[in-house]
Amino acid sequence: MAPAAYDLVAMGRVGVDIYPLDSGVGLEDVERFGKFLGGSATNVTVAAARYGHRSAIITRTGRDPFGRYVHRALRDFGVDDTFVTEVDGPPTPVTFCEIFPPDDFPLYFYRYPTAPDLMIEAEELPLDAIREASVYWATVTGLSQQPSRTAHFAAWEARGRRSHTVLDLDYRPMFWPDRDEAAVQVGRALDHVTVAVGNREECEVAVGETEPQRAADALLERGVELAIVKQGPKGVLAVTADERVEVPPFPVTVVNGLGAGDAFGGALVHGLRSGWDLHLILRFANVAGAIVASKLECSSAMPYEAEVEAVLAGQEHEVER
Repeated sequence: MAPAAYDLVAMGRVGVDIYPLDSGVGLEDVERFGKFLGGSATNVTVAAARYGHRSAIITRTGRDPFGRYVHRALRDFGVDDTFVTEVDGPPTPVTFCEIFPPDDFPLYFYRYPTAPDLMIEAEELPLDAIREASVYWATVTGLSQQPSRTAHFAAWEARGRRSHTVLDLDYRPMFWPDRDEAAVQVGRALDHVTVAVGNREECEVAVGETEPQRAADALLERGVELAIVKQGPKGVLAVTADERVEVPPFPVTVVNGLGAGDAFGGALVHGLRSGWDLHLILRFANVAGAIVASKLECSSAMPYEAEVEAVLAGQEHEVER
């Protein structure tokens, strides 16, 4: 008997986060670091696994100790590592950051001239898993170089424009030769997906709009069924052909804001997979992101459903009072 389809298959970045345990100082003055599994698409699979979903990541590592660490960490988090393969040449990337709460967290990516996760080959893709997954998740970073770009479009062609085909707009300028090239490739990608998620700058790259309502409308005009625009301190907006929902942010004391978006993504997967209405999805995802922002690490900070529900229940109790 064939195994059941995955709840989530994601494709994209993986690496090792080397984050300072000393806050408020530059890297040159940091004396203590912690090591954590990282990479945006990878973090989303970890978050979804925390909610009980069968998740897998398509990515690549170097043939090195950090690559072995990636496999072990994924399995420990309950993520299927079957589609994580090794490459010769570039090492498994590491990422450093600096911690200046509440809103300054510079990132330093060691991925030059390329990274293994940008060497995903189209002919090696698990196309059946991609076609059959309840949710398929990809990010804009994977379009920044070949052969990863071709692999991403091959995956979308194989899946078709099936519901819950998600593009995380996740534009990071350091990965692109120029912004215009990013806009072209993101524009091509929008023809293949049904859900788009991004902040205002990322929406500007995708559709030339930063005002949230106009950005969401522009994404819908491209054929997206669900457009989600993150507005930072103004909350988050979700728009479909029939519905517009906007919810405020959840207040939290920020320790490290870098993993909040990935936590939001994993919660979005959970909500879509569970058939929730948009308002509940956004409230749940906002709280999940806030929980991770209140901690140092990303992957290992991803909350379980009971943690998020406890916070939501507390909110409702405050409203009743």
